[in-house]
Amino acid sequence: MLIAGNWKMFKTGRETSGFCDALQEQVAELEGVEVVVCPPFTSLSEALGRGLTVFAQNVHWDPEGAYTGEVSPAMLRDLGVQGAIVGHSERRLYFGETDMSVARRARFALDEGLRVIACVGETVEQRESGDTELVLKVQVEAVAFAAGEHDDLVIAYEPVWAIGTGRTATPEQAQEAHAFVKAMLDVPVLYGGSVKPENAEELLSQPDVDGALVGGASLDVDMFSAICRTAASLS
Repeated sequence: MLIAGNWKMFKTGRETSGFCDALQEQVAELEGVEVVVCPPFTSLSEALGRGLTVFAQNVHWDPEGAYTGEVSPAMLRDLGVQGAIVGHSERRLYFGETDMSVARRARFALDEGLRVIACVGETVEQRESGDTELVLKVQVEAVAFAAGEHDDLVIAYEPVWAIGTGRTATPEQAQEAHAFVKAMLDVPVLYGGSVKPENAEELLSQPDVDGALVGGASLDVDMFSAICRTAASLS
């Protein structure tokens, strides 16, 4: 089982060092779970070498070029970073990411030796209009066409209406969406959307939920380690 903490735009390098040391102390003995931290670009170096798997929060689709503000797979690998998130709903909402750009990022990162967590999910309007499966079909098929069932690819199902809102998909909703995704692309699927220690067990115990992409709770070492322990107990 994989538990990834997406820190978004939080934690300086100094905060990252102390956090990762404390987290590693709490999860070092856990079996059956891989703990991943995804700090901001400026804190990646401080997260490395502390016994945790480190992913970036984004990666570009070209090896180099005039792309101000972007980072290439080679740059991440040079640091020692193992993978990257692509297509998070906040990237889609605020920075114009499209299904095509997400697929391009995923494919090139995988080709260049990085692991990838590719995010998909519907908005509240799309769910209420009955379009959840249509949205997931379009998003997942874009990644599937570009990357296929790559050994280093993971999908994260993150219902947009449950991110940072305190709302969480029910275990039944999560299972239904995960099973639908896996029917199109046979790779591990994580659940992301207000995962907390209080709801981790019921979500992670669903048969097609292979882990979690944790947002706010990953910023607190005790909360995040509690989720990791729950995952280990279910593995």
